[in-house]
Amino acid sequence: MSAFWHDFGALFAFALVASITPGPNNTMLAASGLNHGFRRTLPHMLGVAVGFVFMVGLVGIGLGSVFDRLPALYQVLKYVSAAYLLWLAWKIATAAGGGGAAGAGRPIGFFQAAGFQWVNPKAWIIAIGVVSAYTPREDFLVNLAIASAICGVVTVPAVSLWAGFGSAMRRFLSRPAVLRGFNLAMALLLVASLYPLVQEAVR
Repeated sequence: MSAFWHDFGALFAFALVASITPGPNNTMLAASGLNHGFRRTLPHMLGVAVGFVFMVGLVGIGLGSVFDRLPALYQVLKYVSAAYLLWLAWKIATAAGGGGAAGAGRPIGFFQAAGFQWVNPKAWIIAIGVVSAYTPREDFLVNLAIASAICGVVTVPAVSLWAGFGSAMRRFLSRPAVLRGFNLAMALLLVASLYPLVQEAVR
């Protein structure tokens, strides 16, 4: 057990901080919890966790090296990510609330949330960090499986807090004008999450 904590203790801390801090996933989950309730947001939460675990595994196996060989593909992914996040921000900002949607009239589903990880800049940064900085090189595939599992175990309660926060706010944001304000604030946070991409583009 001491060897396990020596190898992966820092990963627990990194994964917790990375998964619980504001970002596209958590902003969307808070908005979904508010607009649809905690129970209807469960597929979204599980999709985030499973999709991210799958991403960490594939990045570790070698997907990250594809971008080293094809840097243009990485640039395309960045712009697709930015466009998709802006579209999601618009959907959240215009959500009706109280059964309206943070995306097309219904909660985001499991597969949509899992697929979203591949256009989520924060997820890419975290996944690459997990593999490059927190996965021991010896017995790499075994350690990669453990690291991926740790990310899943930490992500589920972290994203649940954000969905729970949004759901808890329903009773306080029953007035349409206040609800629209909350959705607009979540949309602006989602747009603000694009700042690292914009900063990199203007360098």
